[in-house]
Amino acid sequence: MTDTAPNRLERRSAQRFEVLLPLAAHFEGRMIPAFTQNLSGRGIFFYAEAAIPEGRVVELVFAMPSEVTLGESMPVRCRGRVLRAAAPQPGQRSGIAVQLESYEYLPADEFLPISHVVRVSVPSPGEGQRPVSR
Repeated sequence: MTDTAPNRLERRSAQRFEVLLPLAAHFEGRMIPAFTQNLSGRGIFFYAEAAIPEGRVVELVFAMPSEVTLGESMPVRCRGRVLRAAAPQPGQRSGIAVQLESYEYLPADEFLPISHVVRVSVPSPGEGQRPVSR
């Protein structure tokens, strides 16, 4: 019996969490509404209304979930560099991978939850992506 499955080496060095969270991506003076697909201590993958070019620096603001903090959910501001960005197809959002370079936890009184700033429609499992409503 031969094994036809390719040998894959896992390159990620940090645990990845599958979480759907609204976030605000700040890029070149604009705020782009988005939502996460997964995140770790070193990176994040999210879907946004607009593409952000590879290599660009972005600032991301969202509530870090309790699965990651091992305590309460906490507001955080992260800076990172776009590693990959897929141009959106008609009716879909752009998938963006960011390597996080720094982050800071924000005091609760400085953090306005993204859901109060912008409504992000997150597709239910099995549904296609829906447009973002404002």
